[in-house]
Amino acid sequence: MFEAVEELVAEHADLEKKLADPSVHADQANARKLNKRYAELTPIVATYRSWKQTGDDIETARELGADDPDFAAEVKDLEQQREELTEKLRLLLVPRDPSDDKDVILEIKAGAGGDESALFAGDLLRMYLRYAERVGWKTEIIDATESELGGYKDVQVAVKARGQIEPGQGVWARLKYEGGVHRVQRVPATESQGRIHTSAAGVLVTPEAEEVDVEINPNDLRIDVYRSSGPGGQSVNTTDSAVRITHIPTGVVASCQNEKSQLQNKEQALRILRSRLLAMAQEEAEREAADARRSQVRTVDRSEKIRTYNFPENRISDHRVGFKAYNLDQVLDGDLAAVIQACVDADSAAKLAAA
Repeated sequence: MFEAVEELVAEHADLEKKLADPSVHADQANARKLNKRYAELTPIVATYRSWKQTGDDIETARELGADDPDFAAEVKDLEQQREELTEKLRLLLVPRDPSDDKDVILEIKAGAGGDESALFAGDLLRMYLRYAERVGWKTEIIDATESELGGYKDVQVAVKARGQIEPGQGVWARLKYEGGVHRVQRVPATESQGRIHTSAAGVLVTPEAEEVDVEINPNDLRIDVYRSSGPGGQSVNTTDSAVRITHIPTGVVASCQNEKSQLQNKEQALRILRSRLLAMAQEEAEREAADARRSQVRTVDRSEKIRTYNFPENRISDHRVGFKAYNLDQVLDGDLAAVIQACVDADSAAKLAAA
């Protein structure tokens, strides 16, 4: 069943030899590449060896069980272990998204529903910040446009992992399923008749590009500075500190006005621009195999929802995978793991079926 794994075992052994050679580490970029591949293969190889060993143990227990009942009793437990290892190995062999280990830039935009949509965008932001805190990720609000009632018309957040990343546990690996239209059903704070309203906010998740991922020619950039707009405060509306960067070949625009200095705003806008260009490049490369990546809805239309947050019933529903739970209050407080895992499991099952 897993004959092809032998090739991965051989590749793993070859990488081990290369990484033991000091001369390989003279080229840091190549050493990082080899180390990353080695880390990807290690859990597959370890699980495969356990799977093979368990098979040998079953045969031994059966032979000895003919004369000793104690060994015969072990066969059932070993067969159960074998089944569990088989399933684990199958999941490990599912083709991985090469961006799974990347950090992300998450953007939330208010949509249909006016002020209520902006308030809901604020609820989504809090949900993601709390979830990131639970799993030990770092977050940084890059840029934000607040609404008059305290929500957000638009907010962008950088989400970064800390330390060593386990396979499948990277920020993009978990949050890539969040892209799309999120619909809310509740009685708005501004509703005097107690009627339930429906509004929506859009979420866009893109892998944060490293400088090596996207090459940006400075001559291709048009940088405009302007005065920040906002509720007021020191440096706001008094200096041309806000920055808008346009990538001329593609027309992609990124801007930032949150920081006090023009230089800081330029750096933040470049981060956003680089991430958007990477997403554009990946989409172009994968256009012919679009089914391999879940599309993200970029227009905030209530009819094109991926998830519904129903406050009167305390219910959350993910319409792509049929997930439903009645702990919306906990989910909005960051308990998002079960919702995300349902999406991960459905995606893995689809890839296994395709394989």
